[in-house]
Amino acid sequence: SEKENFATALPRVNRASGVWAFFWLVSLLLASLIWFVSVHLSDREDAKLQYGLLVFGAAVSVLLQEVFRFAYFKLLKKADEGLAMISEDGRSPISLRQMAYVSGLSFGIISGVFSVINILADSIGPGIVGIHGDSPYYFITSAFLTMALVLLHTFWGVIFFDACEKRRYWCLGLVVASHLLTSGLTFLNPRYEASLVPIFIITFITGLWAFFTAGGSFRNILNHQCRGVGKGLYFQGG
Repeated sequence: SEKENFATALPRVNRASGVWAFFWLVSLLLASLIWFVSVHLSDREDAKLQYGLLVFGAAVSVLLQEVFRFAYFKLLKKADEGLAMISEDGRSPISLRQMAYVSGLSFGIISGVFSVINILADSIGPGIVGIHGDSPYYFITSAFLTMALVLLHTFWGVIFFDACEKRRYWCLGLVVASHLLTSGLTFLNPRYEASLVPIFIITFITGLWAFFTAGGSFRNILNHQCRGVGKGLYFQGG
């Protein structure tokens, strides 16, 4: 059955999530090296130049992440074809759509973990957030921002894999553009109302897009709600 196939494929899913986390770490390492070299080759006394290099480093990091996302899609596509060849029914035990969700979620989790580690390191000290005009809401807004990024990476994974499968290049462009926009909005911090609100709007819109891309519809939601209400009435009636 489908549940048995998924249970059989679960170890492969776990390994795939670990490989995807490794891909993200490699992209982060390459982006960090590019930024590190560019900083050391430039004038460190020029504040505007250093800020520009920071923005450049963030953009390079986003582009490298998307390049590695595409490379991982190609790798999974080959693995999926191999699994289909050796399976009894000629089908892969786990769909590419499920792998897109798993890879996007693992990408988001490893990204969120690194963000949280940096925030926790700041919380240890020295000093206290809020002194000298800093926002007292630094930690709570950082937590919400991390949550949004984890969700966005999950949604981007679903949309990106579907776009690669169906060769919808405009969808790929929108994913990369929204990723760049989201990263750029973080430079508005600590004006959190100018960064968090647009990021959560992007998250909501991207979530709807991923939902419909995965085959969801409002009719499915209504049917699920009606089924839930029907079960509730059944249990109330004994």
